[in-house]
Amino acid sequence: MLPLRHLRFWRIAGLLMLLLVLVSALMPAVWFWDDKAGALAWLQNSDKLLHMSTFTLLAVWFSGQYRRASYLRVAIGLLLFGLLIEFCQYLVGYRQADWFDMAANTVGIVVGFAVAIAGLGGWSLRVEDWYSTRNTGTRIG
Repeated sequence: MLPLRHLRFWRIAGLLMLLLVLVSALMPAVWFWDDKAGALAWLQNSDKLLHMSTFTLLAVWFSGQYRRASYLRVAIGLLLFGLLIEFCQYLVGYRQADWFDMAANTVGIVVGFAVAIAGLGGWSLRVEDWYSTRNTGTRIG
């Protein structure tokens, strides 16, 4: 991990983000739509994009807390998290596990860490520095 001043905050936020992704992946896909057929058509057409975007965001998030030398380990962890999601979806009756979802997750992870290597990695250190200069004497967590 990077030498973060508010490590506990970043860890809790990361765990909450993973929990939110897991819960969202296991919710019934059309619980909030009145037009179930339209919702299913939209989800079918955008499902892989949602997987890729979610895992891109997760990769960028965790690249903010870990050193570049740890990116491979974090990527493997995210791949395992994606497998956990697919396994859980297999276990529930109202969702489907799909290997193409894992492919979209993998693409998202690669894109996220490519963005991190291009300059966004370690962003949480910059946020902490910005925050401390603006709010000297206050704590995040």
